[in-house]
Amino acid sequence: MTTQNASVHGEDLAALLERLLAECPDRTQKDLAAASGIAYPTLNAWMNRTRGTSRIAPEKLRAMVRVFREWGVQTTPREFFEAVGRPVPGPGRDEREKRLLELYRQLPESRQRALVKDAEAMVQVSRIV
Repeated sequence: MTTQNASVHGEDLAALLERLLAECPDRTQKDLAAASGIAYPTLNAWMNRTRGTSRIAPEKLRAMVRVFREWGVQTTPREFFEAVGRPVPGPGRDEREKRLLELYRQLPESRQRALVKDAEAMVQVSRIV
């Protein structure tokens, strides 16, 4: 295991997945693959360290986080990104939209209208550029 491909806990992706799966004794690699939309042979190759992990799509890493959370395991996207030696990206689109809606709902109606006008203007400017 290289330091580039190890998380803060010293785990590469295979070690991280082994640890998290151990917290779900009734779940298997096949269950994780199916629930996260990852081909079982691909997941198995990551687990056996026979396939590189540096180019795994962020969506696949987030999908595994989601599945483990649904199974009651506490984990974070940070753990997964660090395990493959990549910087943790900012919040995903769904998270950004949720945060924007939360902020919007906290504004008085007049400010909500102003925010919508500002957003419309931003869209127009982005179409020009």
